[in-house]
Amino acid sequence: MPQDVAAKPSLGAFFLAYCVIGLIGFGGVNAWARRKLVEEKRWITEQDYAEVLGLGQALPGPNAMNVAIMLGERWHGVAGSLAAVFGLFGPPLVVLVALAAAHDAYGEVPLVKAVLAGIAAAAAGMVIGTALRMVQKLRPPPAVVAVGLAAMVGAAFLRLPLPVIVLGLAPFGILAAWWSARAARGA
Repeated sequence: MPQDVAAKPSLGAFFLAYCVIGLIGFGGVNAWARRKLVEEKRWITEQDYAEVLGLGQALPGPNAMNVAIMLGERWHGVAGSLAAVFGLFGPPLVVLVALAAAHDAYGEVPLVKAVLAGIAAAAAGMVIGTALRMVQKLRPPPAVVAVGLAAMVGAAFLRLPLPVIVLGLAPFGILAAWWSARAARGA
């Protein structure tokens, strides 16, 4: 079923959205970006976001930045890409410098170490939760899920480098998507 999409965002609205995403997305920017862009603003469909995120993860560099650049370019060209990157990284950079100074002064305090461990666990949970939510909404066919699970095993258990996983599984992912689409058309 097609997802209802709002009109293209203005450059200012897009910049402000990425400022918010950057400020509240520490440790899980893609989770917040998806929520803001797909669910709240409805500027992009779940499927489109998943495709852009997949491409962003396959490219070098931080995947959240890659997604921001691609979406910015889609809607506002170079100005949109720059707005997204400055929104995504500008305000958080100010916060990060302050946190780095605080960590320098108090990083060895046991309570601070415990807080940081808790934040890391919450960030990991957000990533897993976002992945599960996307799978539920997109309902990928079993062959595509199998490729995703193979990627998870490669990363989590075999500790393979990302380029090895992407290059090794890309042909299978393409084949799985093609085969699943062909089977759906024939059904």
